[in-house]
Amino acid sequence: MTTKIARFGNTDQSKFDRGDVAFVILAGALVSFMIPGLSFLYSGLSRRKSALSLIWAVSAANAVAIFQWFFWGYSLAFSPTATNGFIGNLHRFGLNNVLGDPSPGSPLIPELLYSFYQMEFACVTVGILMGGLAERGRVIPAMVFTFVWMTVVYCPLACWAWSINGWGFTWGVLDYAGGGPVEIGSGVAGLAYSWVLGRRREKELLNFRPHNVSMVALGTFILWFGWLGFNGGSAFGANLRAIIAVWNSMLAAAFAGIVWCILDFRYERKWSMVGFCSGTIAGLVAATPASGYIPTWAAVITGILAGATCNFATKVKFYLRIDDSLDLFAEHAVGGMIGLLCNAFFAKSDIIALDGVNTSVPGGWVDHNWKQLYIQFAYICAVCSYTFVVTALIAKGIDIIPFLGLRATETAEELGVDEDQIGEFATDYIEVRRDYMDWTARPGIPNEKIPKAAFDDSESVVAAGDRHGHLEIGPHANGNGEANGHRLSPISEKINGHAS
Repeated sequence: MTTKIARFGNTDQSKFDRGDVAFVILAGALVSFMIPGLSFLYSGLSRRKSALSLIWAVSAANAVAIFQWFFWGYSLAFSPTATNGFIGNLHRFGLNNVLGDPSPGSPLIPELLYSFYQMEFACVTVGILMGGLAERGRVIPAMVFTFVWMTVVYCPLACWAWSINGWGFTWGVLDYAGGGPVEIGSGVAGLAYSWVLGRRREKELLNFRPHNVSMVALGTFILWFGWLGFNGGSAFGANLRAIIAVWNSMLAAAFAGIVWCILDFRYERKWSMVGFCSGTIAGLVAATPASGYIPTWAAVITGILAGATCNFATKVKFYLRIDDSLDLFAEHAVGGMIGLLCNAFFAKSDIIALDGVNTSVPGGWVDHNWKQLYIQFAYICAVCSYTFVVTALIAKGIDIIPFLGLRATETAEELGVDEDQIGEFATDYIEVRRDYMDWTARPGIPNEKIPKAAFDDSESVVAAGDRHGHLEIGPHANGNGEANGHRLSPISEKINGHAS
């Protein structure tokens, strides 16, 4: 027997199944867990000297998004009284009257829960977008940008796709969990933000490589775990459609990861872990708009297409001469496009109806709904063009405001954004200022010198431990970095210069 939630106050909760409510609460928590996944992924992909700044940016953008969504974001995206099809109104300002009514996304859950779940989507979107800051962006202006961007770009995109009066929703666009608002929105916006920021200094582009592949892998698998809540929870209930969405997410991720890894093998005849992680994420991105619409066999095709197409799409930035350093466009925008187009071909009405709610939604070409292709294509074009143009305008507008310049100085870029703006380090043992003999003056103190005691053999001078590499000063080593007559093994990056 199905257990129902009892009446509380003036709100009748008996219409909602406890299992559905609990399932979506758990799915929202899983989506929230994607935030540290993004942080670790971006940190691992960057250079050591800017690794912590990306963790900070993703984390702080998450907080800004929560405030914006509570303040007016939810209302601008999902207010039921707005009928213009483009953006909502302030009828739900501050979550006013958002409580126990059936949600605009599904009658299976209350609106209060739906607003929380959609908030996590917004948080993940801006978290992805923060990858555009990599190694040369200032973090505080980026937070101002985040609030404005969510208001002017993300909320309209969410309205188009999911609001009951959005033009995309009423036209019949098939976008299950955010191929447009989340994936194309973050990927194209990241490209526009990188364009406004400009390229990194050419010296910084030499020998660029991820500084911590273990962090890349950890972030990827945290994201994969959270993505099951992202796609599974978008069925808004513990039903068969949620299960098919989870299955499709797993299949697309696995096949895309394998395909990307195989394609990368052609470069150095090595099986790249970063390549596997990149492909896995591309598959999950493609599954985002498609996983609740297509059968499992189509998820295999979607994953293969995403892994191959996104891999080759990483070259686009070179033709555009835009320093999209973390490949937001190739991974998220192109992956989202693949998933949306796959809906046009493979979406099936009997899969869509598995939630027991959307029983009359037509599928794609497999259901002989031929017009779905141009609907999906037009939707992709609209999302891409609107996002790029408006994002670039917002970024440029903020950049010209005094004290809100988006880009860090050349000195900050050379030292690392961690030292310039955060004052802490993801892995501080490689920060050369922490090694006495590799002294770097702190910003604003150009005359700072190495303490004289650093050259003494006195036992009163003790630097930190062995993790600092060669030329350590202390009882166990002399000024030449020798201990007990043997030269300490240096860290090669210390010999060659500053940490990469």
